Amino acid sequence: MSTAPKRLENKWDDAKAASMSEPERLVYRSNLLGSDKRVTNYGGGNTSSKIMQKDPLTGETVEVLWVKGSGGDNASIKLDGFATLYMDKLRALKGLYRGVEFEDEMVGYLPHATFNLNPRASSIDTPLHAYVNRPYVDHMHPDAIIAIAASKNSKELTQQIFGDTIGWLPWKKPGFELGLWLEKFCLENPNAEGVILESHGLFTWGNTPKACYETTIRIINQAIEWFEQQTEGKTIFGGAATQSLDADARRAIAAKLMPKIRGFISEDSHKLGHFDDSAAVLEFVNSKNLRPLAALGTSCPDHFLRTKIRPLVVDFDPANPDVDAVIAGLDSQIADYRADYAAYYERCKHENSPAIRDPNAVVYLIPGVGMITFAKDKATARISGEFYVNAINVMRGASTVSEYQGLPEQEAFDIEYWLLEEAKLQRMPKPKSLAGKIALVTGGAGGIGKATAARLLREGACVVLADIDQTALDSATAELSGVFGADFVRPVNINVTREDQVLSGFAHAIVEFGGLDILVSNAGLASSAPIEETSLELWNKNMDILSTGYFLVSREAFRLFRQQKIGGNVVFVASKNGLAASPNAAAYCTAKAAEIHLARCLALEGAEAQIRVNVVNPDAVLRGSKIWAGEWLEQRASTYKTDKDGLEEMYRQRSMLKRSVFPEDIAEAIYFFASEASAKSTGNILNVDAGNQQSFPR
Repeated sequence: MSTAPKRLENKWDDAKAASMSEPERLVYRSNLLGSDKRVTNYGGGNTSSKIMQKDPLTGETVEVLWVKGSGGDNASIKLDGFATLYMDKLRALKGLYRGVEFEDEMVGYLPHATFNLNPRASSIDTPLHAYVNRPYVDHMHPDAIIAIAASKNSKELTQQIFGDTIGWLPWKKPGFELGLWLEKFCLENPNAEGVILESHGLFTWGNTPKACYETTIRIINQAIEWFEQQTEGKTIFGGAATQSLDADARRAIAAKLMPKIRGFISEDSHKLGHFDDSAAVLEFVNSKNLRPLAALGTSCPDHFLRTKIRPLVVDFDPANPDVDAVIAGLDSQIADYRADYAAYYERCKHENSPAIRDPNAVVYLIPGVGMITFAKDKATARISGEFYVNAINVMRGASTVSEYQGLPEQEAFDIEYWLLEEAKLQRMPKPKSLAGKIALVTGGAGGIGKATAARLLREGACVVLADIDQTALDSATAELSGVFGADFVRPVNINVTREDQVLSGFAHAIVEFGGLDILVSNAGLASSAPIEETSLELWNKNMDILSTGYFLVSREAFRLFRQQKIGGNVVFVASKNGLAASPNAAAYCTAKAAEIHLARCLALEGAEAQIRVNVVNPDAVLRGSKIWAGEWLEQRASTYKTDKDGLEEMYRQRSMLKRSVFPEDIAEAIYFFASEASAKSTGNILNVDAGNQQSFPR
């Protein structure tokens, strides 16, 4: 299998750049570099420009360093993502430097060099850019370059590939001292165009933004071409030890393993999952050298911080795919990983090290199947997977032309438990109330369903929209993804009356997010007819959707909750008509009553497993509801001797509070039951009907 990359494209547009200011050209350069993950991964690397600007205090022209701020991403960064600092003050900091054992204290001085009251925090890499005596600097983490940097003989390879064009520096943790090393290198090698940092990445520079960008692209392409020549015809990762299962089988196995893993590692906080079975991943997990290479961990600090000290290789034989046996052994594998991580912490900790963090693996490698990653949210899980793909590419190159070496254990620990990194973690905002939770909403493209999805998303949940109407589903997915981000929303077309579609729909949700925490059973219809005019077909249709459909999705949710063993939450959207009879709606009212009683039964069954089941009863939610768009509206208007325009007013006036009920009102009640605000409630009914005496629960 060949996974050799194509050359990077030079995307610089002179006409576009000509109309930009110097800071805008920095944003442009950064976005171009960040647009290709072979150049740098999410959040990785940084760019800078030294720009002459008017000092707002003195009116004099001064040299200002614009450098990517802490936590930014090159692909999406804008002007406000850059820190700005006086270069004269940054140079003056060298006079305060007390030596490498005190270099972390230099970070505290950086705010004193801020230009124009810029609130963007400076990154730890600021001195690395400041002390390179060139006006434009790129620091990237290209796979092809890190493959050189992570090779045992990386210095010799650098010289062999680049000659004197690109220099080499030994491993050094990013910080003030490394900035001084770079300054010394530049002064001693005035003709060099960049430098490779061992086990880290690439620095390049230029006298114009375009020259800097083009040097970066050219050097990376040179490395890519060299690796292609050196690896042609060679065995990769020791050759294949096993073969991949077909795509459907891979996803099916992931759907079985992910909830079990998630359950084991979500005791303290719920995790979100991501599945990757790309060609690069499969080549690695199927190889003979999978275990020895995986045990070495990653090299680049950015890779390591995202993927932990090393991945967990799941004991799975695709030639004998006994998933139940794998699941039975998962608990001991995960326990062994935790023990190994705790031992690593004890070996490497310092007196002032932060307390041990989550000891669970982030990356799970499964031969024949692919890679699963788990993290605090979906975006982080996906990005962690992307970082490990970068690490695979690095190992692929380094182990083929040399001997791959991961970051030394103590160095890895000192980065993972760096006090500056801990301070950054402590500054992170408090998680939202449903962060780490996964919800599936049936009827998710309709009025109540979409409003509910939006409410749960607003609180940090990931949501699977399930609906039978593909057009409405596509529209709702696009709308909600646009507001909350594509990582948080997934669609699935499900007819809740079809057992096979329910099973496949839940499996799809599992592979997308890793499991399930909240089921909102909301799929519905409405019908109106006198009993003597109610056909068996109409009766069965109500029972199929409103009773059988609720049974099928609840049964599958219960199975999943019990696999995870971290509790669960079911909210039924029933109706006032489940408690209060209504004329000419026997089929609908009876089916809704069945829903409510099913919820009571499930509340009894689920309590011992911390599975809560509650009911929200709406009434007369006309706005945005598909069931009011057709015959039902006409039938109810006829029943109550009014027209379509008068029906909503009639419902409002018949309520005790004389108020209309909207989808957002129902969504708020559902959120209450889905959140910890109702942690001690199960088997309950909450009416959101503006008051109806007949539907008071008894």
